[in-house]
Amino acid sequence: MTRIQLWNGDICELEVDAIVNPANPSLWMSTGVGGALKAAAGDQVEFAAIRQLPVSVGDAIVTPAGGLAARMLIHAVSLDRDRRTSAGAIEAAIRSAFARAREYDVATIALPALGTGVGGFPMDDAARITVATVRDELRRSPAIQSVILAMRGTLAYAAFERALSAPVALDVVADAPAVRDELPAIDRVSA
Repeated sequence: MTRIQLWNGDICELEVDAIVNPANPSLWMSTGVGGALKAAAGDQVEFAAIRQLPVSVGDAIVTPAGGLAARMLIHAVSLDRDRRTSAGAIEAAIRSAFARAREYDVATIALPALGTGVGGFPMDDAARITVATVRDELRRSPAIQSVILAMRGTLAYAAFERALSAPVALDVVADAPAVRDELPAIDRVSA
């Protein structure tokens, strides 16, 4: 059974197959989570991403992880050129990240709250969208054993904790039955 872990700490420290970077269409990693990942991984991850341009909002590309403990970075474009986002962009970026994870046989993946920093998207809404989309994608991703929702700070952690604790709505996961026994186990960890 896949585990969803809620984690409060630095995503750059995680030892997973893939870390999701919330990207913009230019793929420059200058601020927020992207800036932190670049600082820890090295400039080469940004250069590897930029060589794969163009990338549209909602798409995702894969690069090596440089100096990180992860095997790869999945750059999920959740921000537009003006560094804004929407519910649809966040959902599409997460779905694309999971599609890349399936292509690269990822067993463990970590993702932050896409769109909530520079993008300014409300944290509670992002948490609800992320949790629903991750749960849906896990039904199509049997090789993924662990998903870490990596938050930084108590507000983000609390928003995702509420979203994980909320009942699954049938209209959120349209083509999958909302059976509590089929949902992934949830762990809550703080660094």
